[in-house]
Amino acid sequence: MKTLRKPDEMRAWSLEQKRSGKTIGLVPTMGALHEGHASLMRASARDNDVSVLSIFVNPTQFGPQEDYREYPRTFDADCAMAEQIGMDAVYAPDADAMYPANYVTYVTVERLTEGLCGRTRPIHFRGVATVVAKLFNAVLPDRAYFGQKDAQQCAVVRRMTRDLDFSIEIIEMPIIRQPDGLAMSSRNRYLNANDRTSAVALSESLGKAKALMDAGERAAANVVGCVHRALSGVPGLRVDYVEVVDAEEMTPVERIGGTVLLAAAVFIGKTRLIDNIKYKVPES
Repeated sequence: MKTLRKPDEMRAWSLEQKRSGKTIGLVPTMGALHEGHASLMRASARDNDVSVLSIFVNPTQFGPQEDYREYPRTFDADCAMAEQIGMDAVYAPDADAMYPANYVTYVTVERLTEGLCGRTRPIHFRGVATVVAKLFNAVLPDRAYFGQKDAQQCAVVRRMTRDLDFSIEIIEMPIIRQPDGLAMSSRNRYLNANDRTSAVALSESLGKAKALMDAGERAAANVVGCVHRALSGVPGLRVDYVEVVDAEEMTPVERIGGTVLLAAAVFIGKTRLIDNIKYKVPES
C-alpha cells in the first residue's frame, strides 16, 4: 500500500492508474477509523480496480471552540486497517499542503447547509465542501464513499458534485452501529462509562420515533416531540437539535411524505454526537 503526502504526487499516481484503464474509489476520512469506515473501504475495494483512503483532519471545518487539536489521530493503526482491507493507497497530506500560504479560496453550498448542524456550526460545511473538492481534484476518483451518519454532509457533497460538474459517483453507505444501537463515531472514544450509557438514548429515541411513523404519524412536530420526550432526563445529555427535513434538500417539513431525514444532535458532557434515520413513507 502506497502512502502519498502531496496533491501533485497523489494526482500523478491516479493519472497513472487511469492510463492503465483502472477505476478509482475514494474513501475520505479524518482518520481514527472504526467499523463504519471499514464498511466504506470494503465497498470501495469491491467496486473499483484501485482504492484510496484519505486521512486528513481538516482544520477549516472546525470552529474556534471545537475539538480540532483534541481530535483523535491514530495514523499507524488506520493504515494497518486499510492495508488489511485491501486499499491500494493512503493520501495523507499535511495542512500546509492542503492550505498553502495566502490560501483564500473556499467552496460554499447554499441552502442545504443552513439548518441542522449548519445552524450551530456556521463554518463547518464550507470547510467540508472545500476539502472534499480538493480531495476530488487530487485523487480523481470515479466513485467516492460516505457514511449516512453524516447525512447532511452527504447531501452537501452530492449537490456540490452535481453543481460543479465533478464526474464522480457519490455512494452513501448505511450507518454502522454497535450492538446496543449507538452509531459508530470517532468521537465515541471521548465517552467515559457513564457517558456511554447515556449516549445509547440517542439511537433509542430515533427508534421510538420511527415506530411512531410506522404507526401512521405524519405530523413532523409530533415525531420531533417523541424524540425530545425520550431524551428528556437522560443524565448528562443536552439536545442540540431534533428536526425532520426533506432528505435531499435538507429543508424542514411539517408533514412527513416521500423520503425524509429525522436527524438529531446531542451533547453528552462535552462530546457532540449526531445520528439520524431516513424514512420513506410507504406508497400505499
